[in-house]
Amino acid sequence: PVAMATRPGDPTLYVAQKTGKVVALRDGGVSRRPAVDLTGEVSLGGEQGLLGLAFSPDCRFLYVNYTDLAGDTHVTEYVMGATGDPGSAREVLRVGQPFPNHNGGNLAFGPDGYLYIGLGDGGLANDPQNRAESLDDLLGKMLRVDPRPSGGGPYAIPPDNPFVGEGDARPEIWAYGLRNPWRYSFDRETGDLWIADVGQNAREEVNVQPAASTGGEHYGWDGFEGTMPFEPPFPEDAVPPVYDYGRELGATVIGGFVYRGAAIPALRGAYVFGDFYEPALRALVVEEGRLVEHRRLGPEVEALSSFGEDQQGELYALSLSGPVYRLAAREGGRAPD
Repeated sequence: PVAMATRPGDPTLYVAQKTGKVVALRDGGVSRRPAVDLTGEVSLGGEQGLLGLAFSPDCRFLYVNYTDLAGDTHVTEYVMGATGDPGSAREVLRVGQPFPNHNGGNLAFGPDGYLYIGLGDGGLANDPQNRAESLDDLLGKMLRVDPRPSGGGPYAIPPDNPFVGEGDARPEIWAYGLRNPWRYSFDRETGDLWIADVGQNAREEVNVQPAASTGGEHYGWDGFEGTMPFEPPFPEDAVPPVYDYGRELGATVIGGFVYRGAAIPALRGAYVFGDFYEPALRALVVEEGRLVEHRRLGPEVEALSSFGEDQQGELYALSLSGPVYRLAAREGGRAPD
């Protein structure tokens, strides 16, 4: 399991498996028929596969993000009933990938109703083709689109995207300077966008884009890795992360969610995240753009791959080893466990 999504009014948890299936979890059991089955159509390199999914706000469509057998990224739409209709598959976006890593792969609808598509810098190491900072390239970016067909094209560009009409800049771009945004989410209460960006050799970072942002932020890569200068030129307009950490705490940040559930009162308002190489889950509290608290939580998840949020705001942690865990409070509800 690498990603999870839900539909409003539906208690089912939909989980994307790296090998190509979207399965439905109901009452702890897995449906026998997958909601979507791309088995045999996805590449299965270390960072490839079926990587993300999201339901449209009206619940009519499911969008998935995967790498095909050639390693290229596809965002595909399915009409949803009880399961996705295979015959309804419609390609929204295809992006060529020059290397087999740093694919990003997450999908999320924002409070504005638009689809946000996170793409890594295309891979290898050190962004050798300078894609993350190049506005004429979709890699290393956060994209923002209306995924429904428009004007003969497979999707529409929101007119208030920051680079619309700016020369050779791709109008889909919402933010740039990302290395590999492995999981991002919107705070369901404030609308803030939290982006966890995997580092190169030294620093992992967490960025926060306020809900009032009009887009266009440069998150620093590859001038900076976290808060450390990485490769000149060092962009003066780079937005620093609200939190970054070194190898003493892990080597691949896994982004999560701001907790807005009711089951763990002590955790409310904290951003829960983790690291693939460090099993302890952690939490951040940010106020007015400034980090005020960082703490280690009780649970440990080996091979952490992603987080999920259900309709009530309760959180789940996914492991590449197979399990999907639900976070709960310690007995008595005194503290997070």
